[in-house]
Amino acid sequence: MSALGDLVARLLGRRPRHVVVLEEDPVPTAEQIATAVRDVEASIEGRVPAAVTARVHRITGTVEDMVPRLDRFGVGDRQAYTVVATATSYLPEAVEGYLRLPRDFADRRVVSRGKTSLMLLCDQLDLLAVTLEKISDAVYRADAQALVAHGQFLAEKFGQSSLDVPGTGAP
Repeated sequence: MSALGDLVARLLGRRPRHVVVLEEDPVPTAEQIATAVRDVEASIEGRVPAAVTARVHRITGTVEDMVPRLDRFGVGDRQAYTVVATATSYLPEAVEGYLRLPRDFADRRVVSRGKTSLMLLCDQLDLLAVTLEKISDAVYRADAQALVAHGQFLAEKFGQSSLDVPGTGAP
């Protein structure tokens, strides 16, 4: 179809013939997200140094804490995407890349900027953990602020509250 034909088709609400519609990947369920991080934990059991295990547990714990709260994020939210992508892509790919290497090579051979593959993996895991903790803190702060606001509403609606500052009659 020509460019003019494409334009006419669009104006009439039709798709041009040569346009291919790609389906989007379905959004993982809460169970799929939790399963993804548990699978990573299972894949490293007895196969990585304690430093890696501790970092992976830190990340998976944060992800598992965040999964029930993902519905609080809006559709297309970057923070929700980061949590899901960490569980289903970033974390598994980092760990799998490390596990594909022979242990002696991964743990002792310098591969980039004076660091071994083990050191690089630890850096990547630390970055993921810090990022997830920032997201988690933001969500918890929002929850805490909602609780404070609700308490203030109740105090205004029904009178005296533990939120009131003595002597002022107000919170």
